Amino acid sequence: MIYQTSPEIGGMGHSIKRKEDLRFIQGKGNYVDDVHLPDMAYGHIVRSPYAHARLKSVNIEKAKALPGVLAVITGEDLAKSNLAWMPTLFFDKQMVLATGKVLFQSQEVAFVVAEDQYTAADAAELVEVEYEELPVLVDPHKALDPESPILREDREEKSNHIFHWEVGDRKATDKVFADAEVKAEVHAVFQRCHPAPLETCGCVADFNAATGRITIYLTSQAPHAHRTLFALVGGIPENNIRVISPDIGGGFGNKVPIYPGYVCAVVASLTLGRPVKWIESRSENLQSTGFARDYHMTAELAAGQDGKIKAMRVKTLADHGAFNAAAQPTKFPAGLFSICTGAYDFPTAFCEVDGVYTNKAPGGIAYRCSFRVTEAAYLIERAVDVLAQELKTDPVELRRKNFIPPQKFPYKSPLGWSYDSGDYEAAMKVALETVGYDELRKEQQEKRKKGELMGIGISSFVEVVGAGPAHTFDIAGIKMFDSCEIRVHPTGKAMCRMGTKSQGQGHETTYAQIVAQELGIPAADVTVEEGDTDTAPYGLGTYASRSTPVSGAATAMAARKIREKAKKIAAHLLECSEEDLDWEPGKFFVKGAPSKAKTIQDVAFAAYTNMPDGMEAGLEAVDYYDPPNLTFPFGTYICVVDIDKGTGEVKVRRFVAVDDCGNIINPMIVEGQIHGGLTEGLAIAFMQQIGYDENGNVQGGSFMDYLIPTAVETPHWETGKTCTPSPHHPFGAKGVGESPNVGSPAAFVNAVVDALSHLGVKHIDMPIAPWKVWNILKEKGVVN
Repeated sequence: MIYQTSPEIGGMGHSIKRKEDLRFIQGKGNYVDDVHLPDMAYGHIVRSPYAHARLKSVNIEKAKALPGVLAVITGEDLAKSNLAWMPTLFFDKQMVLATGKVLFQSQEVAFVVAEDQYTAADAAELVEVEYEELPVLVDPHKALDPESPILREDREEKSNHIFHWEVGDRKATDKVFADAEVKAEVHAVFQRCHPAPLETCGCVADFNAATGRITIYLTSQAPHAHRTLFALVGGIPENNIRVISPDIGGGFGNKVPIYPGYVCAVVASLTLGRPVKWIESRSENLQSTGFARDYHMTAELAAGQDGKIKAMRVKTLADHGAFNAAAQPTKFPAGLFSICTGAYDFPTAFCEVDGVYTNKAPGGIAYRCSFRVTEAAYLIERAVDVLAQELKTDPVELRRKNFIPPQKFPYKSPLGWSYDSGDYEAAMKVALETVGYDELRKEQQEKRKKGELMGIGISSFVEVVGAGPAHTFDIAGIKMFDSCEIRVHPTGKAMCRMGTKSQGQGHETTYAQIVAQELGIPAADVTVEEGDTDTAPYGLGTYASRSTPVSGAATAMAARKIREKAKKIAAHLLECSEEDLDWEPGKFFVKGAPSKAKTIQDVAFAAYTNMPDGMEAGLEAVDYYDPPNLTFPFGTYICVVDIDKGTGEVKVRRFVAVDDCGNIINPMIVEGQIHGGLTEGLAIAFMQQIGYDENGNVQGGSFMDYLIPTAVETPHWETGKTCTPSPHHPFGAKGVGESPNVGSPAAFVNAVVDALSHLGVKHIDMPIAPWKVWNILKEKGVVN
């Protein structure tokens, strides 16, 4: 397998560098908080306690009078500069600071700037806001009722409806369902959850009046895109904006959008002429920044009595909160949710999605998934299990019967996707053998005779990553290519600059290893730089598992451009033609005379000292890679659970994860990514939900009730792999960072439902808390 190295090479990145960085868990700081500039001021946001209310007045006089307060900015102040609203990443606009009314609890109302963070917080308490409460809408199913309040009075369309999107053949699918022998249906809610990254969001805006330039230190997964958005929103020439994204303690999609705190800090710095820092608290992060999921889904499957699936029909309601701030490609209002046919060979399918506004925080970000793929994978894997129950057949055999066969790749799905490659049966086989599936089923039957509850859950998921091909994918109009610049110095050391930004994925290791493989320069001699728009080539950033599929490909292609020039120089040094040279990583040698060779270091020195006539000096290249297609990693996950009847507690006894991400660069990094994603999937399945009561009060706005798994709750993960290279990628890689979060929730839920299936249970919505299970057992008469 190309690029694969021993785990001793490289590392897992550096999302935690020092012991004191554990303070991030409490939300008391982040890497941007390490930025301290002379004469720096501090910003604090005043937030609404109401979910829906009209602003009657905002009195800032007491706050301004507090010693040490430098400025208090309101929505009215921003409106005078035409900055009251900012565009979202998906054709909507969002209030920077509330004007007219507030639309969700914890919405930004005012921005206080003071000499220190404590004074800013004290002054924020002195801002007096008078609200007139309005009817609250938190149920997306009621959003389109004529009696429901219209939330967005700024829109010409007086409706809470955002979009209707559909794909597939409705008429053909309906006909199959009309004639189907067997039908299965599941209503599944993928609850609103939150990435809860290790560090919260924050920035330092530093405007230099002498140069007219502003430097913004930002927790950004996409520094170049953010620079462009700042230029579009604020009217600052883009060449006068520098965005620096230092180390980031986790992102998971949460640090892709532009947040009001960023804009306010920039406005304050421009106004005051001094640096302004804004860092949010943990509760602010959970309550107001980009949420994920909140998809209310219905899936129907039509099949024959033999178990062959003939059609799929999906209807979904997407709750986007107060503003449509989803971060996803322009042409896909529902993201890549139409991958919901998964690993199965459907003759026909139809999918429709409607988006609505509610009095909740805005978002719809891709939390460790490629734009709604997690919801899609969860839905199809739940639906297949429900069909297996309907047919009274083993869920493994049903999947095997309906897998897309390897000979059908590249495979065109009925919802339009062109899968690059796959062997789903192979991944399934490894997982089944690893877990001992047949023996587990026998054990389950024995336990049921004793009244004990044990379940086995299967998830054979397909991911879609590597956004994306420019002909189809853009965000805010910017095509989703990515970039790499490689400079080889005279001494044979190299600098690799990227358009992505690591949040702990180990980019410094991965990209250096690609250069090492392609050019033979030791990885230790390759410096990787990201996150500074003044030095890095323009790129769309890191999210949606696009780093290796897109930026890794750009790195390989840039290295190959360098190798082509290096070959000409080597031929010059060896006094032969290029056709007479062979290459192995690290050196060129004359065919048939391996001792007559020049190393890449020899060539690098000659590129600055002894070039062929007419050749430019230097050894460097830039590549902007536009992938011809997405890549489609996949896997089979098997979860084994035991349920305590007395408490309803679910214990994950075993979890086997077999992934296929194509060719692997660094096994240790892949392993770490899988472990992290599985742990997040565990949390979503059993612990996490951002809920709201009928008044729009956030339930889940702190780590007291939005639970984060520790080593105590996290089971031992057993991993395995198969390898099906992507045929169109320069080195056959597919990406893996998000696959475990995409595939695991269905495996957990399927296992719990399987444990209770003999009681007639067909579905349980996440999070599967013990009280939910205990109530089911009580309802079924298992416990008193």
